[in-house]
Amino acid sequence: MGQQSLIYSFVARGTVVLAEYTEFKGNFTSIAAQCLQKLPASNNKFTYNCDNHTFNYLVEDGFAYCVVADESVGRQVPMAFLERVKEDFKRRYGGGRADTAVANSLNRDFGSKLKEHMQYCIDHPEEISKLAKVKAQVSEVKGVMMDNIEKVLDRGEKIELLVDKTENLRFQAQDFQKKGTDLRRKMWFQNMKVKLIVLGIVVALILIIVLSICHGFNCSKK
Repeated sequence: MGQQSLIYSFVARGTVVLAEYTEFKGNFTSIAAQCLQKLPASNNKFTYNCDNHTFNYLVEDGFAYCVVADESVGRQVPMAFLERVKEDFKRRYGGGRADTAVANSLNRDFGSKLKEHMQYCIDHPEEISKLAKVKAQVSEVKGVMMDNIEKVLDRGEKIELLVDKTENLRFQAQDFQKKGTDLRRKMWFQNMKVKLIVLGIVVALILIIVLSICHGFNCSKK
């Protein structure tokens, strides 16, 4: 990878550049600043092409990390560089110093770190590419996992609804069984009542017949 593969880098809070580094001269700094003004505020990665160069941005939590690179480098190495810069910057200034720093006030501290990260990526392109591919694969897997989790959660809701419906059906079955038992008990009492009535009628008829034959209760042999 050539010395001009990574040309210019900066870290900004919003549109305020806090630290920057380059060994070259050109209008790429002003173009990078113009692109910074148009960046969406949402956390994401952006790449703009201009005159065989790419302007790569990583936006996270209100901070923008930028690197201008030769177009032949591709996108993996610049994005891997930005990830390294972001992690180093957050580790050094995550306590709140970066939230109140004024323009270019971190140049002395972090400008040299931008140079070191840039040089490392230039000197180890294969390692950076491999790491970038692994991170891309991990990100892809994370996306699939999140998709699967959402599907599982959705399925969980459906299962829960089915469980609720099953519980309702179980309660309905228990209620139906109770009503059936009450109905059978009621029918049994009604049946016994009918049997007792029939038995009473039969007994009454027998008594009537006996009394009619015996002319009352004084029934004796002649």
